[in-house]
Amino acid sequence: MTAIARMRAVVLDTPAPLALAEFYRELVGGEIVYADPEWVKLRGQDVLLSFQLAPDHQPPVWPDPDHPQQFHIDVTVDRDGLDDAERRVLAAGATKHELQPGEDTGWRVYVDPSGHPFCLCWD
Repeated sequence: MTAIARMRAVVLDTPAPLALAEFYRELVGGEIVYADPEWVKLRGQDVLLSFQLAPDHQPPVWPDPDHPQQFHIDVTVDRDGLDDAERRVLAAGATKHELQPGEDTGWRVYVDPSGHPFCLCWD
């Protein structure tokens, strides 16, 4: 089957586009290829992340169904480096979510500086 389109970018709403782009640049690498006060593009190895100004952004309150997460980002780390990766994302401005799965699940849940959930995953 022929696809209708190609993936262009994943866009996150935030009250601070450049700050959130810098957080994700530290998390997944890449280069900020465009920035203005309302829109920032981060070109990573496999994806373009964009950050859009949303002055009235209301972050999700997962798992509260009245304020669902809507989406989340999974990133992969080496299992041996998980604790170091956690230390680094917390130092970069993330917070560890209060709800955590068991260690045998293969992921830990965090929240970025604008309130979007993301997971550090391992195989």
